[in-house]
Amino acid sequence: MIYVNREFEAYLDKLNEITILIPKEKHSDKKTFILKMNGMEEDLLVKECYEIEKHIKYVCQTKQELDFSLTNKIIDEKNNVTDLQIGAVVRTQEFDEKFYYDGKDLGVEYKLEETIWKVWAPTATDVKLRLYNDKQEIVNTLDMERLEKGVWSQKLVGDYEGYFYTYLVCVNLVWQEAVDPNVKLVSINGKYGYVADLNKTAVKKIPTMPLVNKTDAVIYETHIRDFSIHAESGIVNKGYYEGFTELGTVNSTGDSTGISYLKELGITHIELLPINDFEEVDEKNPFTHYNWGYNPLHFNAPDGSYSKDPYDPYKRVMEVKSLIQNVHQNGLKIILDVVYNHVYHKETSSFEKIVPGYFFRYDKYGQPSNGTGVGNDVASERLMVRKFIKESVEYWLEEYDVDGFRFDLMGILDVETMNEIEKIATSIKEDVILLGEGWDLQTPLAIEEKAIRPNARKMGGIAFFNDKFRDLVKGSTFNINDQGFVLGVNDKKYGLKRLVAGTIDEFFNYPHQSINYVESHDNHTMWDKFISMNQNENEERLRARHRLATSIVLLSQGIPFLHSGQEFFRTKKGIENSYNYPDKINWIDWSRRSEFKDNVNYVRGLISLRKQHGAFRFPNYDLIRKHLIFLDYYPNLFVYKLQDVSDYGPWKNILIIHNNNQHNENIQLPGTEEWSLICTPKEVSANNPFSSLTKHSSLIVSELGTYVLCQM
Repeated sequence: MIYVNREFEAYLDKLNEITILIPKEKHSDKKTFILKMNGMEEDLLVKECYEIEKHIKYVCQTKQELDFSLTNKIIDEKNNVTDLQIGAVVRTQEFDEKFYYDGKDLGVEYKLEETIWKVWAPTATDVKLRLYNDKQEIVNTLDMERLEKGVWSQKLVGDYEGYFYTYLVCVNLVWQEAVDPNVKLVSINGKYGYVADLNKTAVKKIPTMPLVNKTDAVIYETHIRDFSIHAESGIVNKGYYEGFTELGTVNSTGDSTGISYLKELGITHIELLPINDFEEVDEKNPFTHYNWGYNPLHFNAPDGSYSKDPYDPYKRVMEVKSLIQNVHQNGLKIILDVVYNHVYHKETSSFEKIVPGYFFRYDKYGQPSNGTGVGNDVASERLMVRKFIKESVEYWLEEYDVDGFRFDLMGILDVETMNEIEKIATSIKEDVILLGEGWDLQTPLAIEEKAIRPNARKMGGIAFFNDKFRDLVKGSTFNINDQGFVLGVNDKKYGLKRLVAGTIDEFFNYPHQSINYVESHDNHTMWDKFISMNQNENEERLRARHRLATSIVLLSQGIPFLHSGQEFFRTKKGIENSYNYPDKINWIDWSRRSEFKDNVNYVRGLISLRKQHGAFRFPNYDLIRKHLIFLDYYPNLFVYKLQDVSDYGPWKNILIIHNNNQHNENIQLPGTEEWSLICTPKEVSANNPFSSLTKHSSLIVSELGTYVLCQM
């Protein structure tokens, strides 16, 4: 920590309020204080005085509008002098309004004939631009000019492509070197920003078929390295962005892997764990460490640990753009997992170095809040923080052509920010998918302002991970012994009604706001949970329960979400939180894709079934209320009917039966027309029914799992 020796401390905590702390041993009666600024002096009015720990605290008022570009002085009655530090004023609404900058030119703007750098540093008294050559040696340090709203600028004539750069910022007499928060390209391990000609990274954008409704999406979550690192992936560029550009890959059995496999599976969206520049993996030796990527360093630059050449700032940009367009070429879309709720380390972040105290939340005692559990919460409600997040989302959409965002710990963010993000995103891509973790976390934000699930009606364009769906179907994620519906707990089927109907009549305006899932990168895989808690049940039976859970996800109203490898019983060897465990724990074991090929085919069939009929994915609750009917007269089964739905697909009526126990049940089929059986607990065949059942006939339900019948 950098320390400045001062006789006493003085802080500007509001635009017209100064807090002065006098050490008790230096305190005397009849203290007076003078503010010295721009050659002028003002006697400060003492409003309060009281003891606080080892100090006497004075709260003083000033009539002057302070000049933030100068180091102002406080002088006491004994002529002791201290600098007036910028304190909690940065967290006031008045500061926000005074220094809000609406320009979209922060960062570096490169042209062949000139380059302009701009950084927002309203509390700095001096800012310098430092340039480095391609060997990362200092070649120049230049003063920047303070402009309006606390923006500092430097313009250099000539061609500066290929230079690395940082900013030197002086706040409260302390100099810090920081990377540009708005940087788009960085050096290896993100130590420096890079002056680049983004035109050199342009790739042809390949359009994809737009979603008619957001409920048409089927999301598949994966991690760049997990996806290809296993020996059986058949992918040459294992662990790299380029692994996603390889087509026709197969494992040693000859079964498809990689992008070709995902295309066959039928999912619509690939959700990638964070790919922006993050810490804790050394890009010089990336395979010596592993991380999920939730340690953000630079929000607008791709991480180099997945690049074939992390030393070349252009290379990773080109690789990510090629990845996205290859995915588009194959008819799929990309969702990025983004982590705007925190930074890896507050004190060393560029945000904190450049504008100390502004970008993060603090509690009523002046301590950094910790709703995220990592030591800092980003203050999204502040104008320049909100602006940064919005422009970052806009940049990834326009420059990289992504198709959606998954917001990590979205409950830390505020409702207004999320709504403004949604407005910007949909103006660029109408069918953009925005989803997030709407957990209520202990951060100093009013409950009604949090982007949490109980406030979902205020954010109709945002989807939420549905933890109620997850825990009711499979059992609590946080209690490994808790059992859900698919493990035979029949009393949970009553809560299941609302969930399979898109979590109707709860917090949402639309079914697409419910992300239905039973497994994600967090916590145990579903298979590991089942194996751990049901050691007396054989694996065949557990796989049937696992398959039942996945079928409920894929046939329910809302947006289904699959964790990569879930379709072939992904295991992490019982490790619950594998964020920094080695590859052998986290990789997708592509040999299981062949070992459990029948289950893969089953999941593929369910996805196809969902796509084939719009009644499985209604876009609004009025249609669900009109067409979804629960049949409650089978106490041992969960049965519902999608009736009079011929306007939305090939069948007039659809009957769905979820059986969570292995027993015989005689189902008297409703109506007078013939039913066709198109899905059993082990197979799906929508176009070639397994059997036709005449009117007034019955179906014997004996196997644990899902049955689907239809009427033409």
